[in-house]
Amino acid sequence: MSVLKIEERPSPNHGERKEGPVDILLLHYTDMPDDNQALSWLCDPRSNVSSHYFVHRDGRVVALVPEDRRAWHAGEARWGTSQDINSRAIGIEIANAGHRGGRPEFPDAQIEAVITLSTAILSRHAIPAHRVLAHSDVSPGRKIDPGERFPWSKLAAAGIGHFVEAVPIADGRFVQRGDQGAPIEALQAMLALYGYGIDISGAFDQRTEDVVAAFQRHFRQKRVDGVADRSTIETLKNLLEALP
Repeated sequence: MSVLKIEERPSPNHGERKEGPVDILLLHYTDMPDDNQALSWLCDPRSNVSSHYFVHRDGRVVALVPEDRRAWHAGEARWGTSQDINSRAIGIEIANAGHRGGRPEFPDAQIEAVITLSTAILSRHAIPAHRVLAHSDVSPGRKIDPGERFPWSKLAAAGIGHFVEAVPIADGRFVQRGDQGAPIEALQAMLALYGYGIDISGAFDQRTEDVVAAFQRHFRQKRVDGVADRSTIETLKNLLEALP
């Protein structure tokens, strides 16, 4: 693995961590077509947003906020019992035009830099594999980054994150918005057990659809539709069984 050279461009947008310890690594995409504009926005005091690191498409890494400070990248978010994700997380912004820009692929050089950077972060903080997360995981329905084209399997192959191969999509029973009953309650309980912010109501409501879509965007990327089909449910079961 290559040695990472990190540029410094301090952002003023940070504060004291309000709770701890740091136990989440949170990955984002910038959702802007111009990388330099995105980087400037993260360093602009008018934006009220920042991250700890920024990764250019060509693999260059920029440090914006010291790791012991609370960067402003997660916004309204929840994972498990934590609702101040900014206080618990190290945030990496990955330059990518996002869904609005046609969902471009993440270049190999950029992903290699993300892997090298993440490995270094994980060596400094006790972040469990299952708490290497997407912004969409902690803010379902509100955020969709880094998106279904982000190569989580490549990170997992490098020892970063918790991952299982998705169960192939096939015909069969499914549950979707409007359904109610014990199967929905069981689905919600499994999602909550993994960490997703969802109430166990037994009703497949909009929130449940958003959380299922967020799960698919990370772990079952071939179809992101918010419908809990056999592939989605079995992948979730396998993921839970693979937890330490």
